[in-house]
Amino acid sequence: MKINTSPAPVCNDHHLNTVKHKHAISIALLFVIGIAWIACGVAYAADKTTTSTATAVKWHPGHYYTLMGKGKDDPKYMAQVYRELKKTPALRGIQIRYEWAELEPEENVYDFTSIEQHLAELAAQKKRLIILLQTKSFDPQSAFVPDYLKEKKYDDGVFPFSTFGKKTIRGYNLKLWNPLVQDRIAALMNALGKRFNAHPYFEGIGLTETAFGQPMVEISNNQLDNYYSGLLNINQQLRKSFPNTMTYQFTNYPRPMLKSFVGKLKEMGTGLGGPDVFIDEPGLHHNQSNAPKGVYHHYPELSGIVPLTPSVMQTNYANTRHDKTGKAPTVAELFSFARDRLKANYIFWTRAPGYFPKVLEMLNGLQTGDPAGGLDATCPKAYPACID
Repeated sequence: MKINTSPAPVCNDHHLNTVKHKHAISIALLFVIGIAWIACGVAYAADKTTTSTATAVKWHPGHYYTLMGKGKDDPKYMAQVYRELKKTPALRGIQIRYEWAELEPEENVYDFTSIEQHLAELAAQKKRLIILLQTKSFDPQSAFVPDYLKEKKYDDGVFPFSTFGKKTIRGYNLKLWNPLVQDRIAALMNALGKRFNAHPYFEGIGLTETAFGQPMVEISNNQLDNYYSGLLNINQQLRKSFPNTMTYQFTNYPRPMLKSFVGKLKEMGTGLGGPDVFIDEPGLHHNQSNAPKGVYHHYPELSGIVPLTPSVMQTNYANTRHDKTGKAPTVAELFSFARDRLKANYIFWTRAPGYFPKVLEMLNGLQTGDPAGGLDATCPKAYPACID
């Protein structure tokens, strides 16, 4: 589905009649959506006090499959994924990554065709979709952002970064200190929210990691501070655009800003997630006196308050540490760590070659009858109510 949101022409009588007609259609669509929700057996889980369903959030915690690479665009790959979902009741749905350029190929022209297709296919199985919106690219060849963002007023929109200690470009990050860049990604979020917030099988949407990377161009301290305030701003916009949908932010580094940053996520009701489950990673566990704590210390503090959404990446199956000096964990160990140490409500399991059969085996061994697959299913206090 392509949506063009370019500015409207000056009104005339014909245009006014068209607007009235579209308004009537919109009302009808809202009515149909409401009926569909009732038909799906939506139940509102709230406290004993009466809470408006307008503020309730869809809440289906548990285990989700994360697709790798361009698998979402390969029909054969997706057919296999859907077969695995069908055979694995503990998998509640899938997480798919989307780059900005995929969803807004031209300024104010949005293409949500891929999301529509996968959402329809998942809904047919009563499985759910979670989106990870790429605010950072790890592929220097990737388009990543729309071409128009490279204009002068956006200051080229992105900056290159490398891995610390290296001089080759690892990827690109957004110049979120530029308010116009923030405005454009906020417009994308608003368009996504209008289309998918009310869909009962659109479970969640989040943003990629907070780690800044090593800039290959000089970045001032003021720009760095404004980057993170900008990231908080777009998380706030995400909550506004998706009032009935779980939203989350993958958070890992830098440690000095974590306490304040995570505190702001808590205030706005945004979930705390992470791109990795590294059982023995020193930087994530960091707990020395008189020094900023690693992000793993913040998970238990937010348990029951906001969604907790760690992700098991391909590298996490191979080793317990990023520098590969640890050991190869079992899938059961990764599950136990995410459940017991990180208090996860959702776990995103990457469908990595050589590892995903072990994930499926573990999930199929879980007790049946618990939709959350052993994870905490308590409705977060940040939400007025949860939709089950």
